[in-house]
Amino acid sequence: MQHSHLLGPSREQIKGKILLSGRLGVPVDGMPGLELRRLIFSRRFINDMVKIYSITTTNAVDGVASSCRACALGSQQSGSSCVPCPPGHYIEKETNQCKECPPDTYLSIHQVYGKEACIPCGPGSKSTQDHTLCYSDCYLSYVKENQSLHFDFSNLSSVGSLMNGPSFTSKGTKYFHFFNISLCGHEGKKMAICTNNITDITVKEMVAESEDYTNFVGAFICQSTIIPSESKGFRTALSSQSISLADIFLGVTVESTLYNINIKEDMFPAPLRQIPDVHFFYKSSTVTSSCYNGRVAVVTMRCNPSKPGQGVISVPSTCPAGTCDGCTFYFLWESAEACPLCTEHDYHEIEGACKRGFQETLYVWNEPKQCIKGVFLPEKRLTTCETVDFWLKVGAGVGAFTAVLLVALTCYFWKKNQKLEYKYSKLVMTANAKECELPAADSCAIMEGEDNEEEVVYSNKQTLLGKLKSLATKEKEDHFESVQLKSSRSPNI
Repeated sequence: MQHSHLLGPSREQIKGKILLSGRLGVPVDGMPGLELRRLIFSRRFINDMVKIYSITTTNAVDGVASSCRACALGSQQSGSSCVPCPPGHYIEKETNQCKECPPDTYLSIHQVYGKEACIPCGPGSKSTQDHTLCYSDCYLSYVKENQSLHFDFSNLSSVGSLMNGPSFTSKGTKYFHFFNISLCGHEGKKMAICTNNITDITVKEMVAESEDYTNFVGAFICQSTIIPSESKGFRTALSSQSISLADIFLGVTVESTLYNINIKEDMFPAPLRQIPDVHFFYKSSTVTSSCYNGRVAVVTMRCNPSKPGQGVISVPSTCPAGTCDGCTFYFLWESAEACPLCTEHDYHEIEGACKRGFQETLYVWNEPKQCIKGVFLPEKRLTTCETVDFWLKVGAGVGAFTAVLLVALTCYFWKKNQKLEYKYSKLVMTANAKECELPAADSCAIMEGEDNEEEVVYSNKQTLLGKLKSLATKEKEDHFESVQLKSSRSPNI
């Protein structure tokens, strides 16, 4: 039975030999003229290709190259012949010696001359030991608001699968799109395999003798078209049109744009948590008639503690086939394994009551928990403490002592005040007695020329004795006023 090519392109590899013979300027072995034998191929499918394993040119006399460039020289002798550089080594311009590319760079396939031939890897990626490609080791660190987030996707390094659909052809045949995703790890090996179990008979006969013929595709992300068995009455489901969507890793970042590949904000629902999404960017080296720059694919990793293990892979609701233009594919991978590693900021302590001189401290995760692995919760801690009853007793005792002390001080100062008041009264009486002992006047008559008036002066000033009394007796607020009588009479009268 012969099947249509609608289910997938084929790859044709034809072994041939191109012979170039004749004479270039001078006769060669008497062969007249220049004869060129060519094998002409026509491309039937987009992925058709021809591999030329060797080209041998003979009978060339005085041939010259169109251009020359310096080659790598051996390190032992300056005049040694050219030597091939090991993988991942470039030719240093100054010394023409082979030098290894710096870490996290890969060697360009177009030229190996100069340090600029070593191309830096994308963000979050590292190079293999031979600097032939870049890959993700499943680890990523990100700093957000002075807090470092560390991600470990190693548990998701195994191949994840997604089958969406169903879809239907114009004739009503049901089919599905099946995707395999190899996210990271494995030293950059492409672990996603998509297999064809149906092949065009014509193509199979043409390449039957080829040892390189394969019916599967290996990539970071690949796609197959699955036709269920009940659609055509087959015994098993048919898998065909296996293509590579991503065979080059570009980088991993929390940013939504990388190398002009942009993720639209409305492509997937917004995350419910503050943990940022992590995006893995890939591209395919295969160029199609619609995708001039090749296909690109983005896998968005989202932290979802409610989906443990491998989690769930989905495609945009607006693009059920995973792509809206056939060139850019988007995938959302939700899993608890996509959450950051736990740190000391993800748990808090709870102190228990003090019982019998000991206090228990427990550590619990913050709710909701948004981390995995990382640090463990500390063990509960017991510390010595003093009970509340003890401190109540101490406080009551100190209060009682203070009250007794205040009463005693009050009594002491009251008694001292009484003694001081007695002494002051006695002092006042003694002073009054001395003031009354004045000499008698010689005459009470008013002399001629004298005014029969008394000048009375009132003074509101407190005397020294008054000040002493006011300091001694706080309960009495009355002050004595002293009246000084000044007489205008002559002291001789």
